[in-house]
Amino acid sequence: MAILKFRAYFEEDDSVYRDIVIRHTQNFLDLHYAILKAYEFDNKHKATFYRSNDNWQRGREISLERYEKDYRAEPLMMEQTTIGSEIRDTNQKFIYQYDFDKNWTFLLELINVSKEENPKLIYPATSRTEGIGPQQYGTKSLLGNKFNEIEEKYDLNSMEGFGEEGEEGETETDELGGGESASEESNEEF
Repeated sequence: MAILKFRAYFEEDDSVYRDIVIRHTQNFLDLHYAILKAYEFDNKHKATFYRSNDNWQRGREISLERYEKDYRAEPLMMEQTTIGSEIRDTNQKFIYQYDFDKNWTFLLELINVSKEENPKLIYPATSRTEGIGPQQYGTKSLLGNKFNEIEEKYDLNSMEGFGEEGEEGETETDELGGGESASEESNEEF
C-alpha cells in the first residue's frame, strides 16, 4: 500500500507548513480532516479541494458537498474520491480552500511516496510541523494559554535585576558626558 506525504503550505506564508502522511486508498474527506487538525482549525465551514498544476491553477474540484454555485464540471465528492485516483504525476499539487467567507487557502504538494507503513501511526497523520500557523478566529499570543502558566511558575511580574527608568540619580547630562546638555551638543554639530 502506498503512503503519500503531502506538504500543506499556508498560502500567505510558505515557511508555515505541515507534512501530512496518508494512504493512497484514503479519501479526500480524510485529508480534509487531517489538514484541519494539523492547523488546529474547527470543522464548521465549507471546504473544497482543487486539482492543480505547477502554476497553482485550479482544476477539477473535489468538494465536501455540492454548494449553490455555478460549476464548469460537476464536482467530485470528498467522501467518494480516493486520493490515489487523483494523482496524475510525481509532484501532484492540490489547492485546499476552507471557510469561503474567510477564504483560508492551503497549497498541497506531493513530496514523497513510500511503500512502507509506520505501524505506530494512525493514518492520516501529521509528520512535521514548521512555523506558527494562522489563528482561525483572531489572534492569540505565541504561547496562547501556556503563557499564564509560565508567568505564574516564574513570577514574571517581579523580575529581579531590572530597575526602573531613571533610578540611581542618572540624568540626561550624565549620559551625554562632560556635563553638556542635549541642546548644546546638537547646536555645535550644525
